[in-house]
Formats: sequence, structure tokens, C-alpha cells
Amino acid sequence: MHSLVFLCAQKVVSHHSTVRGALEFIPKELYPVLFKAAFMDKRTLVLQDLVQTWPFPVLSFQKLLRKCQHCDRALLQEKPNKLCVQTVILGVVAYLNEALEDQLPSQSKRQCLQVLDMTGLQDDGIDQGPESMSLWSRTVTLAKACIDVSKHQSKCTKRTSKRRKGPYSSSVALPPPRPVSVEVHVDLFVNSTSYGVLKDALQNNANSMLRLKCRDFRAEELPIASTVGLLEFLDPTGVRQVDLRFNNLGLSGLRVILPHMAKFTNLVSLKLPYSNIDVRRLSAGMEGSLHYFATQLSRLSCLKELNLGSSRLSGKLRQLLGNLQGPLESLELAFCYLLPNDLAYLSQSLHTPTLKKLDLSGNNLSDSLLQPFQRLLEEASSSLLHLDIMECRLMDIHLESLFPALCRCSQLRYLGVFGNPLSKRGLKNLLQRTMGLLYLQLVIYPYPVDCYSETLPWPPTSSNLLNGSVDEEKFSRVSAELQQMLLTASRTDAVWTTNLCSLLSSVAKQWCLPQRGMHRRHTQGNCDLT
Repeated sequence: MHSLVFLCAQKVVSHHSTVRGALEFIPKELYPVLFKAAFMDKRTLVLQDLVQTWPFPVLSFQKLLRKCQHCDRALLQEKPNKLCVQTVILGVVAYLNEALEDQLPSQSKRQCLQVLDMTGLQDDGIDQGPESMSLWSRTVTLAKACIDVSKHQSKCTKRTSKRRKGPYSSSVALPPPRPVSVEVHVDLFVNSTSYGVLKDALQNNANSMLRLKCRDFRAEELPIASTVGLLEFLDPTGVRQVDLRFNNLGLSGLRVILPHMAKFTNLVSLKLPYSNIDVRRLSAGMEGSLHYFATQLSRLSCLKELNLGSSRLSGKLRQLLGNLQGPLESLELAFCYLLPNDLAYLSQSLHTPTLKKLDLSGNNLSDSLLQPFQRLLEEASSSLLHLDIMECRLMDIHLESLFPALCRCSQLRYLGVFGNPLSKRGLKNLLQRTMGLLYLQLVIYPYPVDCYSETLPWPPTSSNLLNGSVDEEKFSRVSAELQQMLLTASRTDAVWTTNLCSLLSSVAKQWCLPQRGMHRRHTQGNCDLT
């Protein structure tokens, strides 16, 4: 329920002309609630006026759009409205342009805004509607704004320089203009389409009145030289995460890129999925590249999250992770062709007791990896919050052997078993056995093998399960039975579904684990048991 203050704020922002005329008389303490009301109700004209006259040094989306005593709606947990985000950016640009035009002391005016913090806005890459603004779009919009401000700044500097010289003599000395600038804390997402505009913006960063300070950097399908160029432009103190995916880097490309990571002294998360790494048949030269890669990883002193998904790392996990300076909290090794000695090392390593997120999807856990995985799960049970074992060829009998270790994971919030050949009976058993995991809120389960329209080859492959035809009538009965079991056990807080849809992002916010999105192949199916 909204407070009386917030309801009044909504009424105020509904009349733009009244607000504009009264801004200089409004106490600065009311600006935050007016901003939230204007953002929520899409009052863009009022929103721009509030930004242009913002009375504090920092304007933070995370602080302004979260739940507060006045409004119980957390806008930060919703996809950002495109018009409102664009309006805030336009408001900052207008504020800076006004400051540029107001350089003489006789026109002195208080300049307060110094930092615009746009980090933390939701973008799970799913269901981007026409009114929402994706991370890619925000990146392009901000980059263009920086370029526009730089151009206007250059024109004003030339004009001011002529004024300072005077019409007849260079002896006329006018005071230098007051330095006014805004630093934008932001997450950036770039690909080949947006590379040019972002590069231009970052090149002028040092001297521009509107500067980008990147927190999380994500690049897709960029050449090595372009990736290195952008990394060099980033402020080394601000970068918290680097995510390079679908870039086909290979070990030779990583050898070029990894040295540029060392300057990021606060780098917590490194994601290199789909980098085309294959260590199974290394030449003598490539052995050196693998050793160099491991050495560069060990230089990242703050690293807590590592994603090497879809790299063929068979037998090399100890070499890659053994010299890291501290324990990892998130490790994603999906489709990495792991061997028993990889999981044996991991279960005895310094990382396992601190792991909060573990993704082993796509590794065959049904055979020689089963026992090492069981030991790994036992060692990680006290800390694990998120476990992905999708498409691991786990059948009912394998899951049965994992229950003792799985049921010890008392903090588990999320379990992904999609794409495994489990039966209706196996799923019911899984639900029954994990009922005691009181924090388990989301389970992604597969279509039961006995709900397919045609007979599956046995054991079925992931492709058989993903591409097979499901008998919707049979499946709806299974869904209803699982729902009834949850209801009977008073566990309606737990969501069991065959697809994440928009649920993962909403649940992930409660874990303090960053939301990075699902594997692309898991975007099919329906949401059940919501």
C-alpha cells in the first residue's frame, strides 16, 4: 500500500505546469518520492525537470526505484520503461548543456548532480516488450548522448575562448568556467552493430562532461582487436564483471585478451562461455597457451565468479583453477566434457566449501562422473544456493543415489534438472525427497519420459527429449499431481516448472546471485505450476 506522501506525490506530478513553476520552492527532501512517482506513472516532462534540477550529487536508480516506506512497488525489479530511461538521460544532457551555456559568474547557478547511477536495472534478455529498454539499447543511447555532449562542449569551448580573448586584445582576462561533469555508472552491452558508437563515446571519455564508468561489461561476437580496444578504454577501478561470449576466441585469442584484465583490480566475475576452447588434443604450442591462460586467471585477485561454459576442458580443471588466489563462489562448467579427475579435484579444492552457484549442465553425470559428483555435492552442501544439472543424462536410478547428498543442501534455492530422462515416478520422488529443503523456491524439471507421444529410444539423448513430441494431456495430469503434492505439503511458495520464462529473474533477486540468463536452448516450453 502506498503512503499518503506517495499518493500526494502522484497527484503533484500529474500536473506538469504546476510542478515546473514550483520546483525552486519544493524542499529537496521531496525530490526522491517525486522522481519515483513520475517514473512509475511515466510523467516524462516532470521527470526531465526533476533531473535537470536534481539537488543531490548522486541520482541512483537502485536507491530511488526500490521498495521504500512510501511505495511498496519495487520498480527496480521490473523491466525499465524505455521512455522514462530516455527521459532521465535527456534530463542529464539538458542539465550539462545548460551548464555549458551558463559559464559567466554573473549567471552563477548551483550545479549539484555529479553521478548518475544506472546499474542494477533488470535485463534478462527475455520478453523485451515495446515499452521496455534493453541493456543494448541503453548502451547505444548513452553512447550517443556522450557524443552529443562532447560536440556541444567543443563548440562552447571555442565560443568561450573567443570571449576570453576579447574583441580587441588578448589582455582581457575572463575567469575560467566552472568544471561541471556527470559520471554515469552503467552496465554496457556491445556487439558488432553498436561497437562503433560505443568506441567513439569511450574515446572522448576523459575530457567529456558526460563520462561512462562501466561496472559490468558484456561483448558478443566481436573480433579480438575490437574487444581489446574497448577494454583499454574502460576505467580500471569500476569494472566488476567482464562477459565475453560467442566470440570464438580460442586459447590463442584468450592469450591476447587476458593480460588486459589484470588492470581491473575489482574484477569479481569473468564469463567466457562459447569461447571455442578445446584442450583434448593440444599441440606443444597450445600447451603453453593453456599454461599462460591459467597464469593470467591467477592474477585476478578478486575473482569470485567464473564461467567457462561450452569449453572442452577434459582433465585440465586442476591446472586452470588450482592457482587462483581465493575461493570461487560461482562456477559454471556447462558442456565442458569433464572427466572424473576434474570433479575429484573440485571436491577437494578450496572452492567447493564456498560455492553458491554450480552449473554442470551437459556433462554426463550418469556414468563415471556420478560418484565424484556425489562427493562434490556433499562438500558443497553447506553453501550451495543454485545447482544446474540440466541435460546430464540422469535417470531415476541416478537421481536416487544423489538424494542423500542433495538433501543435505539445506540452503538450496534453485535446482535445474531440465533435459534429463526422468519418469513421472522419478519426478514425484524428487519432489517428495526435496520437500524438506525449505528454501528451495524454483525447480526446473523435464517433461517426463512417459509423457511423450511416441516411444523414445533408450536411453534417450538430450536431442530426443528436446525435439520429441509431448502428449499435453498426459503432461497436464502430471503437472496437476505435482501441484497437489506441493499444496498438501504446504509448499505453495515453491515453483515447479518446465521453463523459467520470467520466473528466474524474479526469484534470483532474492539470492544475491547475479542474474545472467538461461542457456538459449532452454527458452522453449510452457510455464506450469505458476
